[in-house]
Amino acid sequence: MADRGSAREVIALLTDTFAQHTPPTRSCAPDGPLSWEGYGASRARAAARTGEDESIVYGTATIGGHRCTVLAFEFGFLGGSLGERAGDRLEDAYRLAREERIPLLSLVATGGSRMQEGMVALTQLQRVARATVLLREAGVPHIAVLRDPATGGGWATVGAGADVILALPGAQIGFAGSRVRPPDADPAAYTAEGQLAAGHVDAVVPPEELRGTVIRWLTALTSPAEQAPPPPALSETPLPATGWEAVRQARDPARPRAEAYLDAYFTARLPLAGDRCGGTDPGLRCGFGLRADGRAVAYVAQCGTATRPAGYRTAARVIRLADRLGVPVLTLVDTPGAANDAEAERAGAGAAIAEAFTAVAGARVAITTLLIGEGGSGGALALAAPGNTWATPDSYFSVIAPEPAAAILKRPPEDAPHTAEQLRLRPQDLLELGVIRGIV
Repeated sequence: MADRGSAREVIALLTDTFAQHTPPTRSCAPDGPLSWEGYGASRARAAARTGEDESIVYGTATIGGHRCTVLAFEFGFLGGSLGERAGDRLEDAYRLAREERIPLLSLVATGGSRMQEGMVALTQLQRVARATVLLREAGVPHIAVLRDPATGGGWATVGAGADVILALPGAQIGFAGSRVRPPDADPAAYTAEGQLAAGHVDAVVPPEELRGTVIRWLTALTSPAEQAPPPPALSETPLPATGWEAVRQARDPARPRAEAYLDAYFTARLPLAGDRCGGTDPGLRCGFGLRADGRAVAYVAQCGTATRPAGYRTAARVIRLADRLGVPVLTLVDTPGAANDAEAERAGAGAAIAEAFTAVAGARVAITTLLIGEGGSGGALALAAPGNTWATPDSYFSVIAPEPAAAILKRPPEDAPHTAEQLRLRPQDLLELGVIRGIV
């Protein structure tokens, strides 16, 4: 099980300096807005036990040379629950990050909204949602670390609303806490590992690696590169003489793939995983990378498989985050096409591809694309930057692969090489047609 620790213990482990802030004192009735009998006494006991007067501790901090705002839930204070005064502190922490233009780091350990304050407590989630919108509009990044537990409205706003979501191993994570979920529910679905597999968190980080991971993320989110030039080709394959030769070279199992290009381009990579809709695509790599100069570039890389709807939604999420933070994007295109099986259709293939197209089209930051293998139809074009797509000699781009093109034209299978020639899919053909900017 994840080690929860107190709010101040966790803050001390991660930060170099910490200066606590406190919002103006809000007057309240002894037993709260509902006059809940014994609520005042419960608060007094919680304060005596934890040394805190509310479930939220927040302030400005430095971590590895980075200034940021830190907020931490104190689970020992009524289960880290959200009430009106906790809402005051959350809102003020978001405001502080926004006005200082420094990242917000949220250390989440909460059981949800405070029953003793009824609907007054629940409406604090709306305040957090509004603060989240304002933070995003200001272009300020938000990192959440999910401790144990991270449930209820605290998970569904502060936690799940962050740009980057990290979780401690074994942490209980879910909208439903352990006492209210169905008795036959799969317990694995409510763990950090289960949420990672379902695409709802970006990484599960051991406690001893958490500080280093947070520092790398703070660097990546606040140190954008000016541009992302295309990587050089990693093979010495010559330009293909024919269209069919281009197809064969791109399909060669020995050809360098996305992982090799990413390893050569970055000194460190920080993955962003999942579409936040319950899906992941193992054939796609997304995240932020740090170059040798310490500057950050976001990346979306296809790994040679048919890209699934979850992959396109994840890609769109990463591109939009990078755009909001002013970080340039590198996309590596390598797919025979979008997945077209029944499961992909049920998962919304068309809508997911449209989302990727519009994320690329709407980006204000520079997007650079390198075609490193197969460029199969719209499933590849969805991640290609208009006017800034490059190609390696061992790649091709086509409206459709030669074999299905021949089938559509009612040609025999052996006519695929001739069809490949007619499609003009070689890198040099693409350059002549104005589809790509150059050959690396």
